[in-house]
Amino acid sequence: MRPDSRSPLRALVTALTVLATAATATLAAGAAPAQAAACNGYVGLTFDDGPSGSTTRLLDALRQNGLRATMFNQGQYAAVNPSLVRAQVAAGMWVANHSYTHPHLAQLSQAQIDSEISRTQQAIANAGGGTPKLFRPPYGETNATVKSVAARYGLTEIIWNVDSQDWNGASTDAIVQAAARLTNGQVILMHDWSANTLAAIPRIAQGLAGRGLCAGQISPQTGRAVAP
Repeated sequence: MRPDSRSPLRALVTALTVLATAATATLAAGAAPAQAAACNGYVGLTFDDGPSGSTTRLLDALRQNGLRATMFNQGQYAAVNPSLVRAQVAAGMWVANHSYTHPHLAQLSQAQIDSEISRTQQAIANAGGGTPKLFRPPYGETNATVKSVAARYGLTEIIWNVDSQDWNGASTDAIVQAAARLTNGQVILMHDWSANTLAAIPRIAQGLAGRGLCAGQISPQTGRAVAP
């Protein structure tokens, strides 16, 4: 009777082993496609006018929600807040040039434009932010002279595809809805100092994830968001 009693037990163990092996194989097979499909596209999240008293909270919110962004810093603020520039880099953000004093560059002389751009490059580098490769003219205002001066410093001019309107008092809901319009490769304008934008970050992250979009890096070659 003893050999017979072992047979069902042995059969049961064998069956369980087969099932476990099959389950493991199924999970392994499904893991790779799921991971690969996590990012069906990339968008560029950008924040202008920092670093400021809001920067630390903004960085915390971005990091907690698994987002990376491009920070278009004003040179005058980078110069007086170097620790915040370093914090941006430490948080995995990309630091870019947004002029020194935020003037209407298209109304300035070539020498004045040069000063605005070159001083910001220097201020960011001195603060530990590296040498920016991207430049956003204040108000999105540009002309041939602005473009040529930016190019002289190896900068690619980046405007935006979607304006969150946070600078114009847009509500958190409206900012979330603006981000929902982003498609692969596109860039959205937001601001470092906006409390409504800060509040929108978790919902922006959720909305992007739901559409298979990830926060990417803006390519200096194309000006479009790409994989980091």
